[in-house]
Amino acid sequence: MNTIEQTHFEKLYNRHLRALKLRGMSDATIDSYARAVRRVTEHFDCSPERLSTEQLEVYFAELVESHSWSTVKIDRNGLQFFWQYVLKKDWQWIKIIKAPKIQTLPDILAVSEVEQLIAVTYKLRYKVFLLATYSMGLRLGETLSLQVGDIDAERKQVHIRRGKGHKDRFVPLPDLTCYALRDLWRKHRNPVWLFPSGTGSMETLQNATTPMDRGGAQAAMKAALKDCGIKKKPPFTRCVIA
Repeated sequence: MNTIEQTHFEKLYNRHLRALKLRGMSDATIDSYARAVRRVTEHFDCSPERLSTEQLEVYFAELVESHSWSTVKIDRNGLQFFWQYVLKKDWQWIKIIKAPKIQTLPDILAVSEVEQLIAVTYKLRYKVFLLATYSMGLRLGETLSLQVGDIDAERKQVHIRRGKGHKDRFVPLPDLTCYALRDLWRKHRNPVWLFPSGTGSMETLQNATTPMDRGGAQAAMKAALKDCGIKKKPPFTRCVIA
């Protein structure tokens, strides 16, 4: 794209992000829908509204060959949102994509496998992160977002805020997990986050204003699975054990 075209697209893209936030979409949905718009833009090297129905048909046909149906469906929904709320144009062409209904079951780790993962994890914060995530059956994002005030040690429960569907809920807090979280917090003493961002000194962690990076947590889990020789797919949504 030339400079003028690039500037035009960036304005539309920013409106897309703003519209997603104003409609209360989760961070994960915003990332996915934004990626869908970037992907099609980079593929054709032009702003999406310039594309014809035929071009989009070919694009999605190629996407079906190279990506999973779940990715295809997310990209379709992302572009549908872009057409409807940013371009305010007819988006009937999206009916060319009809993903099949596929129901898959997550890989479930045995208790012994979870114990192996925790044992081979080197850094304390990732070790405690894995323990908390699996022992309470949380999604990765829910564990990352845990705050000091969410832990009710007396009632042995944890307040999960804005989980899936933007709903709050309480989950039981195992004694071992409570002790591990308390021990980790005593080392960094961040006033807000149980898993603060940053590396290095305890002072850096104590003053962190954001939670630990999701990518780092995912990388730690992948590395642990590899070291243990576990072939199951990393459960990056909800972590469950048998």
